[in-house]
Amino acid sequence: MTATRRQAREWAIQMLTAADLNPPEDIGTFIASYWEELASLDEDEGRAVAKGKLKGFAEERVAGVLSSLAEIDGVLKPLLEHWDIDRLGTVERAVLRMGVWEMDHTEVPKPVVINEAIDLVNWFSSPKSRTLVNGILDRHAKASRA
Repeated sequence: MTATRRQAREWAIQMLTAADLNPPEDIGTFIASYWEELASLDEDEGRAVAKGKLKGFAEERVAGVLSSLAEIDGVLKPLLEHWDIDRLGTVERAVLRMGVWEMDHTEVPKPVVINEAIDLVNWFSSPKSRTLVNGILDRHAKASRA
């Protein structure tokens, strides 16, 4: 199976969710251990294997988000409007953090970031979470344009 950027984002969300539940001491070691675990699963289940640019694409997002958590959470808190970031579901928090990071630190068009985030939260969480993620990331996109 061929991996895509969508698959790389799925890997990144899996890593970010795991890191949120058990914060790593060393980001590089954490990422390496994720790839080792994924490789052992790939052998058994024939999943897409992380290689080259897509592996780097996922790693860039994970390392970027984890090294900028305070900054990203500072952006998210006012956008949540009367909602505490710690009350969000783990997946929703990971998707929002990655979405904000991508908008602020990459050249990926904001509508693409929002669409990918909606698809990810729909896949990993609940269809009801789409509205939350869409609204928050849309507010951030509009605020960063202003």
